[in-house]
Amino acid sequence: MAKKMDALEYHSTGRRGKIEVVSTKPCLTSRDLSLAYSPGVAEPCLEIEKNPEDAYKYTAKGNLVAVVSNGTAVLGLGNIGALAGKPVMEGKGVLFKRFADVDVFDLEVNSENPDDVIKVVQLLEPTFGGINLEDIKAPECFYIEEELKKTMNIPVFHDDQHGTAIISAAGLVNALELVGKKIEEVRLVINGAGAASISCANLAISLGLKRENLIMCDTKGVIYKGRVEGMNKYKELFAQDTALRTLDEAVEGADVLYGLSVKGAFTPEMVRKMAVNPIIFAMANPDPEITPEQAHAVRGDVLMATGRSDYPNQVNNVLGFPFIFRGALDVRATGINEEMKLAATRALAELAREECPDSVCRAYGNVKFSFGRDYIIPKPFDPRALLRVAPAVAKAAMETGVARQQIDLDKYVEQLEALQGKSKETMRLIINKAKSDPKKIVFPEGDNEKILKAAYTLIEEEIAQPILVGSRKKVEGKIAELGLDLNVPIIDPEESELTEGYAQELYRLRQRKGVTLSEARRIVRRKSRNHFASMMVHMGDADTCLSGIDSHYPETIRPALEVIGKQSQLAGVHGMYMMVFKKGIVFLADTTVEIDPTAEELAETALLAAEKVRLLDIEPRIAMLSFSNFGSVNNPLAIKVKKAVEIVKQKAPELEIDGEMQADTAVTPELLANYPFATLSGPANVLIFPDLNSGNISYKLLHRLGGAEAIGPILMGMKKPFHVLQRGDDVSNIVNMAAIAVVDAQSA
Repeated sequence: MAKKMDALEYHSTGRRGKIEVVSTKPCLTSRDLSLAYSPGVAEPCLEIEKNPEDAYKYTAKGNLVAVVSNGTAVLGLGNIGALAGKPVMEGKGVLFKRFADVDVFDLEVNSENPDDVIKVVQLLEPTFGGINLEDIKAPECFYIEEELKKTMNIPVFHDDQHGTAIISAAGLVNALELVGKKIEEVRLVINGAGAASISCANLAISLGLKRENLIMCDTKGVIYKGRVEGMNKYKELFAQDTALRTLDEAVEGADVLYGLSVKGAFTPEMVRKMAVNPIIFAMANPDPEITPEQAHAVRGDVLMATGRSDYPNQVNNVLGFPFIFRGALDVRATGINEEMKLAATRALAELAREECPDSVCRAYGNVKFSFGRDYIIPKPFDPRALLRVAPAVAKAAMETGVARQQIDLDKYVEQLEALQGKSKETMRLIINKAKSDPKKIVFPEGDNEKILKAAYTLIEEEIAQPILVGSRKKVEGKIAELGLDLNVPIIDPEESELTEGYAQELYRLRQRKGVTLSEARRIVRRKSRNHFASMMVHMGDADTCLSGIDSHYPETIRPALEVIGKQSQLAGVHGMYMMVFKKGIVFLADTTVEIDPTAEELAETALLAAEKVRLLDIEPRIAMLSFSNFGSVNNPLAIKVKKAVEIVKQKAPELEIDGEMQADTAVTPELLANYPFATLSGPANVLIFPDLNSGNISYKLLHRLGGAEAIGPILMGMKKPFHVLQRGDDVSNIVNMAAIAVVDAQSA
């Protein structure tokens, strides 16, 4: 129930749905308006009229794909209709954008007549650079794609067919290498005769499989010559002259078994009958035809892949379609031919054989991947997939004559790298680093709705082990009200056996600060859940604390300072925000604590910021900010910042730090180039502000006016990890901060 609610809330919160149209040109002045529309827009119209290819120069056509469906075969939901399938098509658009920066319009065609779908798409050809057909039932999907490919001059690709075929074929190439078999000699059995099955069969044959070595089965059994029941012209292409009639008979002695059917279609006995070192791709979703556990229980030499992310070797179409279209669009291909599909297949197969970089391993909880039986297909979040598949597809298009534009492949790879702004990857890497060693995180505001939803996500994603503090009755009532299946520790200070011990310890810590034992008992039992949670961290009953969604900043941090305290060697604690922009991430400090820091305190902020940033697997480039550039103004305020730089360089000479400098100099390579003596190797990613006024104002303006996501404040300098939420944070902000808190606790 909770997952249903999560999904519905995900789609309905804020702007409805999952996609929007964003202008790529300014439209702020009357001049802008006259260029965007009448009269200026007439000029590109006239140029396109003279030369239709100029549509790629003056419009978004070259980066625009239509995701087209009539809703007749939507995921595992079946024929639910065009409108009901729209969330899936929008989701496909999200994946296109996320993985390859391809823009998408989803088109839901309200007709089950394939000729209607064909006509609609044909008439819309001027709008798009490519067509992705989606969730259209067989055999109509074959007819629709065939007709569109014959009549259109842009790429048409039915991903349900070819995406699965390409990813599974890449896995097959590597699986055969590992077991020492040649594709020309193996026997392949495919269970399922729908769109994906037929495309898988065709691509396997293109790779070298002999047609006579392929047996295809459907719900009626083996597809054999002369069979009438349940046949169509597409199945007929794979009908064999054979006495085999059942899947059970067909698998005996088979080298490879593909499943594109239903849960449980493969039995242990079938696995037992297969040839030595059998290869089984059980690709039914969400539950495979046979699980790896079931197959390996029968024999240890089986090599498996599934469609599931929780098993090794996931056959996931997202490794294909975004990058295939990226390559096809960028050479203005007139179609996606067999050579382009084979190029994508081989690029993915080769990628899995390369050494897997640490960044990919960290994204999957620090699991080490290396080519072998459990790693024959690259991971979906491997950023190298774009850099391998798109150029391979583009190259094949140019070599086979379907590209209308020739490109320099070396420069093309550089352009693709530029698409992969680090900002969208960084938070995911942080979350996966947290997942590698989840820590206990206490939430003092345990009855807050957002906290409860975040706690549910943290458990579902295995990011952290939440502990909720609050009235047990209120917390449990809120969980029930929200319909959450949330099984977490709830600690009620009124009844907890920990309370008296915490009161005694608080009294010990604060007895010379005016706190009596009775007052300490009142604080931890009733007055302050922030004190109770801070005490949990102090006493080792929790690894870190996250608080502040319902309270002002001073009310949140004061108990932590009183109980946990700052590190003894430091002058104070400091605060930092991570600002996530579309094209990058910048850290700002101090933005929350030190009002008017000395040079020594500024240096301390810089050193602590560098330490935290490195915990997040980012190498810091620090700029100490001022209104002066490298001595251009001889003022005590600028001199203070200059002195702070000198202190940091003395204490940490390996750090990349410079200043004093103005903010625009710090982040603009062209301005920084005016100071050839500057030691920063690129734009600063850590900005240290000269005082709290400038730091606090800047992060809020960047968040509200600059469109940056503000994650923080990240507290620095505490004896044990303690972090603060902003009032008004949404659930995703809380989850992100929790991940940062866990990563911090991992190093404590």
